[in-house]
Amino acid sequence: MNELQILAGCKEQKREAQKMLYDKYARKMYSICLRYCSDADSAQDLLQDGFMKVFANISSFQEKGSFEGWLKRIFINLALENLRKKKNVIQTSDDVQNIPDVVDDSTEDEEMYKISEDELLKMIQELPQGYATVFNLYAIEDYSHKEIAELLGINESTSRSQYVRARQLLQAKVKQYIKERS
Repeated sequence: MNELQILAGCKEQKREAQKMLYDKYARKMYSICLRYCSDADSAQDLLQDGFMKVFANISSFQEKGSFEGWLKRIFINLALENLRKKKNVIQTSDDVQNIPDVVDDSTEDEEMYKISEDELLKMIQELPQGYATVFNLYAIEDYSHKEIAELLGINESTSRSQYVRARQLLQAKVKQYIKERS
């Protein structure tokens, strides 16, 4: 079955088509869930909730644009909704101490490439939730600060400062990781 046939089957609520859609996109959507959750169990719960939402609303996909983009938006919005429920989307400056004012960008490039994707994801997950959320939306999902501000109900300048702080903390974590491995 091609993607259009799978989507048609899902719109008719055929289990086989739903399973095919899940199998095709679960890994990509799970990686999105992991970026917004602090642990694998929460990410798995979010993945299941996301696919339930997808199957319930698949008839609203009008086949204009990318289906994967539509899916990603559902999963990101669901993750942000969960974070808002927990009221831990944005930190204040008091929430994180000892953020370096200036981080040396001259970290050895060769050492930087030795960090696996999983190790980097773990470092991002260790960031305070608000910083990680803004970092993910801006650096990975390619949202603008204006879009992030609208999604999170914050000022654009708050989004920018959260991103800068997240980047500083992440750079410090990478530098420490490289130092410990040397």
